[in-house]
Amino acid sequence: MITTVLLDWGHTLFDTAGSVEFIESRSAALGSPISADEAAALHADALTRSRSAEELAKGRDLSLALHRVCWMSLWAPFETRCPGLAAELWEFETGPSGWRPYQDAPLMLTQLKALGLGVVIVSDVPFDLRQFFTHYGLDHLIDAYVLSSEHGVTKAEGGLFPIALAVARCEPNEALMVGDNAANDGNAVRYGIRTLLLPHFRSGTDRGLEAVVRVAAPAVAAAHAAPAAPTRRRGGR
Repeated sequence: MITTVLLDWGHTLFDTAGSVEFIESRSAALGSPISADEAAALHADALTRSRSAEELAKGRDLSLALHRVCWMSLWAPFETRCPGLAAELWEFETGPSGWRPYQDAPLMLTQLKALGLGVVIVSDVPFDLRQFFTHYGLDHLIDAYVLSSEHGVTKAEGGLFPIALAVARCEPNEALMVGDNAANDGNAVRYGIRTLLLPHFRSGTDRGLEAVVRVAAPAVAAAHAAPAAPTRRRGGR
């Protein structure tokens, strides 16, 4: 029986949909214009490199200062093309205005709550995500947040998952982990947690999050339909 859904945040529920437009606008303002096509290509390349096990092992999601250092390195091509842009992009992408929920995220979260499931955000991130959900009016759909920077351990290392289970007060076989990166979200399997990994989707589209409800809903329905165990009558056979 599934009682709790553990959800990754970045590029699973929210995405940096406005970053290309930000890069195009700010590079022009800084005097070194970057076209939308070039911005999209450079941003996508940095994102791909950021998701590798080698990059995750640098510990950027435990410290805001280290996070900035790592992303300044990943965004070095932007800095070469337009000095000052990488720092502005980092400021943009560490605040609510730099992220937007995927179009189908609010509906999926609402459906999970309607099923009576606990919803816990489990994220490798060096800043507080509560403000992001509040900014978009989704905070009432989240039961708890388990963030790497608050616990000193990451999903990439694996240690964040036992903490998430403890916070959710559920056993591994009662949880469903949903994410988008095998290098960190996929580690949930090591702890006996069934795991759904979603492929990357283009910004500003549906994320395919209906798959989460398709996995969770039958498990909830089956549990409710299961006959109750017979009770033993006292004082007789």
